[in-house]
Amino acid sequence: MSYNIPWKARIPLFIFSTAVSASCRPNFTVNRRLWSFFDFKVPASQTPQNGVKTSDIIIDSSRDLWFRLYVPSSASNTTSSPTIIYMHGGGFCFFTADSIATEMRCQRLASELEAIIVSVNYRLAPEHRFPCQYEDCFDILKFIDENFGCLPPSADPNQCFLVGDSAGGNLIHHSAIRASGYDFQKLKIIGLISVQPFFGGEERTESEIRLVGTPVLNVKLADWFWKAFLPDGSDRDHRAANVFGPKSDNISGVKFPAMLLVIGGFDTLQDWQRKYYQWMKKEGKQVYLVEYPNAIHGFSGFPDLPEYSLFFKEMKNFVKKQYRGII
Repeated sequence: MSYNIPWKARIPLFIFSTAVSASCRPNFTVNRRLWSFFDFKVPASQTPQNGVKTSDIIIDSSRDLWFRLYVPSSASNTTSSPTIIYMHGGGFCFFTADSIATEMRCQRLASELEAIIVSVNYRLAPEHRFPCQYEDCFDILKFIDENFGCLPPSADPNQCFLVGDSAGGNLIHHSAIRASGYDFQKLKIIGLISVQPFFGGEERTESEIRLVGTPVLNVKLADWFWKAFLPDGSDRDHRAANVFGPKSDNISGVKFPAMLLVIGGFDTLQDWQRKYYQWMKKEGKQVYLVEYPNAIHGFSGFPDLPEYSLFFKEMKNFVKKQYRGII
């Protein structure tokens, strides 16, 4: 099997892959100084960029807990906009809510979906290991529920979606479990969009063995991320990684909202994601699977890849249909 990457995407892919690999030290720490040369930051702007205004809302400065709010110009012309809470990827170790990679995704989400976007800034491993990231993401859900007035008037608390790619897909899974048992006063989560979620386990799957040379994420790097993120002494069957493994949470009583699950045919994690889909369906959860046979891991962050536009159309349809209750 071989994959073709447009030449326009090859340079940013090469830079990203090289920067991450060079910043991951053998002792499972991150060279933040080196990474800062590649992780360009974008300030919030009340001057619309691509028709979207942004602002930052601080929740707890002591742990750098905040979110970036994206408000499309179209939101001023409607009485009801979907509220999307976005959790970024990066192996739990890289990127922030003001990274240019996160900014590009959220700008597109806001404009394409005509939605209010809340982009979560959570603490990073290995400086902050499990469960810090889960606590941060859920604390932002609680903050929004208790302070919904900080969002624009068009933001609808009854049509909230959790969206996450890679590690963010892992985060929205665990956030949805906690949300199921929490009594939100305003916030109603009606959909999940999980894009190539980052799951794993001690078992070596066929796709992990076969796709050893794919860009962005390979087995060696995935193993490094788990080692940097999980508690000392843990293996990859920890419940955070292997969500359907021997140490996993029981989700039989969890009321998951409908989920759109996206898998790529050249993603080394695809077998874990298919296992996740099968497990969720077995547990009676409503999951809609979309597969892009030629997509690499992280394709949703590279506009020049052919699946990029297809994915945004699929996501837009899911949000609209779920809100109207016709899925």
